[in-house]
Amino acid sequence: MTDKIIIFDTTLRDGEQSPGYSMNTAEKMYLASQLEKLRVDVLEAGFPSSSEGDFEAVQMIAKKIRSVEIAALARTFKEDINAAWGAIKEAANPRIHIFIATSDIHLQHKLKMDRNQVINKAVEAVKYAKQFTNNIEFSAEDGSRTDRDFLSRIFEAAILAGATIVNLPDTVGYAIPVEFAELIAYVKDHTPNIGKVILSVHCHNDLGLATANTLAGVNAGAQQVEVTVNGIGERAGNTSLEELVMALHTRKDYLPYFTTINTKEIYPSSHLLAMITGIPLQPNKAIVGSNAFAHEAGIHQDGVLKNKTTYEIMEPATIGLETNHLIIGKHSGRHAFGDRLQTLGYDLSESDIDHLFKRFKELADKRKEIVNEDLEVLVAEEILRVPDTFKLKYLNVISGTATVPTATVQLEIGGNIEQKAGFGIGPIDATFNTIAKMAGTESKLLRFSIDSLTGGTDAQGNVTVRLEEEGVQTLGKGTDPDIIVASAKAYINGLNRLAHLKQKASSQNNKRGCGFLH
Repeated sequence: MTDKIIIFDTTLRDGEQSPGYSMNTAEKMYLASQLEKLRVDVLEAGFPSSSEGDFEAVQMIAKKIRSVEIAALARTFKEDINAAWGAIKEAANPRIHIFIATSDIHLQHKLKMDRNQVINKAVEAVKYAKQFTNNIEFSAEDGSRTDRDFLSRIFEAAILAGATIVNLPDTVGYAIPVEFAELIAYVKDHTPNIGKVILSVHCHNDLGLATANTLAGVNAGAQQVEVTVNGIGERAGNTSLEELVMALHTRKDYLPYFTTINTKEIYPSSHLLAMITGIPLQPNKAIVGSNAFAHEAGIHQDGVLKNKTTYEIMEPATIGLETNHLIIGKHSGRHAFGDRLQTLGYDLSESDIDHLFKRFKELADKRKEIVNEDLEVLVAEEILRVPDTFKLKYLNVISGTATVPTATVQLEIGGNIEQKAGFGIGPIDATFNTIAKMAGTESKLLRFSIDSLTGGTDAQGNVTVRLEEEGVQTLGKGTDPDIIVASAKAYINGLNRLAHLKQKASSQNNKRGCGFLH
């Protein structure tokens, strides 16, 4: 018998809260639309009580995404549950996801509660949430390090209170596959009525075993798996959606299960996430890394040329990896341009397309070829950007072996044009130093990376920076055929994001001070 495995995607919640992967509302909305095309079963859109921005993003996703269940995370507090329901109540199929820690380590050091108090808190929360929806998931945080009998007791209590899904997380990635499978089997055998609900697993990758543990859980009887695109998430990340899905797809001889995932949207989803966050995948990442279907060794090349199955266990096309790029250029019309954007998953307004088409023509005059990555960059720069506190108007850099690197920068700041010059140990350092003085920023540059979107000397340079100020971290992204200009754009984009985040934090604090609460 072949069973369906429910794919619960938490990229926008567990994945997004990890360092480096924060997204603004527009970026979350685009990724949510792609996850709908990927056909995940459940989309955990966020943790609404964590911030006003997260509430708004979850609410927007719940209103627009109609073919996927939308889940919102909540602690066992009524305020959290109210916020979760307030954000998802307009969803076509909303789910409230409640969690509380259950391991003795967490009870003693974090919650300062005993086991009976935790059970009572869980039951109270599930019953309270039940008045809003019958679709309630209950998670036992740090379940893999929880006493087995207590885990069965709290699941039994949650089910009696009205939970329809119970989730067993390996929150800190501590479990070993055989051990985790035994735990799942024990819980199934010792929890009354567990056959009436869905049993879920949520594994982290601290020991590199998230996918292995999840598959072990599935073989032991779990019906739902909680995953993220590219395996992003807290610390070492979560179970990778693409690894889990393709393992089930490829090894049906050992894993007689199926999903309703559209596998051809796996690579586009992975690529979109990397583009939005500015964090590229390592080349040897399973399934979606740039080397996943590359062969360099002569023996491997010879085998693949004779028969692909000698060294390829999957067809690249299965995950949506095209072997070529359809090229559009300066002679392409607006209709073809708009159609390509729609193919890439961007549902844009006519005014947005008009604006992008103008920028596309400007780029096409500079470049021989325009490929999909170039269009995605245009969307990121022109549509997904935050409000501009600082705008680059002019940049001139002098550098070489016989001169001190000097940058002259002109910025628009608050409607006023300012211009200054500064020095550095190189052209990019001089540019950053000058911009930093003009912006009055005390931010630290934590990371700086450069890569090329395509081949060729006229390729667009793609620069990503990570900035930190007052405990707030954010990414800045910039692209341009001139790598120094791309660096300046990325730095200014990061400063704009910092200003935007600090302004939102200040606004939220003011609202809290006035008694604002969802």
